[in-house]
Amino acid sequence: LGLSGPPGAGKSTFIECFGKMLTERKHKVSVLAVDPSSSTSGGSLLGDKTRMTELSRDMNAYIRPSPTRGTLGGVTRTTNEAILLCEGGGYDVVLVETVGMCLGFPFNCVGQSEFAVADMVDMFILLLPPAGGDELQGIKRGIIEMADLVAINKADGDLVVAARRIQAEYISAMKLLRKRSKVWRPKV
Repeated sequence: LGLSGPPGAGKSTFIECFGKMLTERKHKVSVLAVDPSSSTSGGSLLGDKTRMTELSRDMNAYIRPSPTRGTLGGVTRTTNEAILLCEGGGYDVVLVETVGMCLGFPFNCVGQSEFAVADMVDMFILLLPPAGGDELQGIKRGIIEMADLVAINKADGDLVVAARRIQAEYISAMKLLRKRSKVWRPKV
């Protein structure tokens, strides 16, 4: 599964909860978390593992943070090979968390190339927060077209109404897009 979304959408938190649910059901889960590299120093924080503390201690889970090192597409140059290695190592679920993309102003957009992972995985999930502004104007059309599933995260408390509004907007928008598959209709 590939997972992308803007910074702060809750990708790492989602992966930890989903990963724990899978390991409790006797699955072996591998997480390939991709972090952006600095264009100045080339360094990367690689902090995703620290945000998945429970899953990182789970004996049926493996978390590998990797820097992009300037590679576009939201993944690293070797992500596809890493997926194959994890599958060969007995992990039956591989989650690939991309560097994430922005939803537009006032964020610094990383561009439409952040969905290269969609061609590497069986399902590509776009995770969105419910209150990020005018979602449909800000998000890049390409990533919406590549999504097999759009999940509105943080849809509780005061954000329930906003989450339902965003869900309705995306359901309408998805009807206008060309289908990638003859058998699967993207869900929101």
